[in-house]
Amino acid sequence: MNLAALNEIAEKMVTPGKGILAADESSGTIKKRFDAIGVESTETNRRDYRELLFRSTEAMQKYISGVILYEETLYQDAADGTPLVKLIAEAGAVPGIKVDKGTKPLPGFPGETITEGLDGLPERLAKDYERGARFAKWRAVIDIAAGIPTAGAVKANAHALARYARICQEAQIVPIVEPEVLMDGSHDIARCDEVTRFVLQTVFAELFEQRVALEGIVLKPNMVVCGKKCETRATIDECAHRTIAALKATVPSSVPGIAYLSGGQSDEEATAHLNAMNKIGGFPWKMTFSYGRALQAAPQKAWAGRPENVAAAQRAFTHRARMNALASLGKWEDSLETALAA
Repeated sequence: MNLAALNEIAEKMVTPGKGILAADESSGTIKKRFDAIGVESTETNRRDYRELLFRSTEAMQKYISGVILYEETLYQDAADGTPLVKLIAEAGAVPGIKVDKGTKPLPGFPGETITEGLDGLPERLAKDYERGARFAKWRAVIDIAAGIPTAGAVKANAHALARYARICQEAQIVPIVEPEVLMDGSHDIARCDEVTRFVLQTVFAELFEQRVALEGIVLKPNMVVCGKKCETRATIDECAHRTIAALKATVPSSVPGIAYLSGGQSDEEATAHLNAMNKIGGFPWKMTFSYGRALQAAPQKAWAGRPENVAAAQRAFTHRARMNALASLGKWEDSLETALAA
């Protein structure tokens, strides 16, 4: 393991003023997104859509530091035969790959899941590295509901994350460590805070046990927010302060950066939360975004599967990328959404 090289990639992924595009939707997820805009989820349509994102020159060169790809996309070529992964690299961004195989019910733990995909991972990573991937992503899912999460389920998912991270580093690939506490429930912000702290403490204990070099990872956590069904909404300022406090209490300063997931927040809400945290400052890591839907909802709607809409979709993507890049510097304001819209 060349830790200096891993750290160099990790630092590039959290370059100030840039963030990570999560374009790693599974076949099922991208179908739901395409269904919403009336587009059939064929291999060609998926390629054309992702190609328009990667050819968005201004967005990719100025505001995107890395792109998480689904396996299909990593090995897919653009319409002109250029590997899509090459388009990303030529724009100056780091190509990455989602390597987990999704969640399954965790035996003995009703209502809780475990992420699978460790079997054959070293061999898959070697192939992915050869294709151009320089980082990977693995998502552990922690739900909040009556009686859950349990310590056993959290530990099982944390252990899998740590195993994955060490295997990645042995393959000279930077692991994105993503323990996501879902915001789907009716829990309040205090409960999310409590669970987030416990999950992160457990994850870093497991990373230590598996001898993962923290200088060669990027953390992708949830923000501390209320559940979607919570009747009492927390302010953006409270979410920001609680999130920073939770991470300061649990995440070592040797981690190069934090790339937050949006977790189902609206486009502007995800941007506003990121901006509020960076305005507060006072933390040891770089803090940016690793958004999927919060970056892509607007360009998908603008594109709608029609070639004549490609330019409009690229403008929509560039706008959202720029807004979040500003937020990663604490320089976004609500007024910029309309003032700087393409």
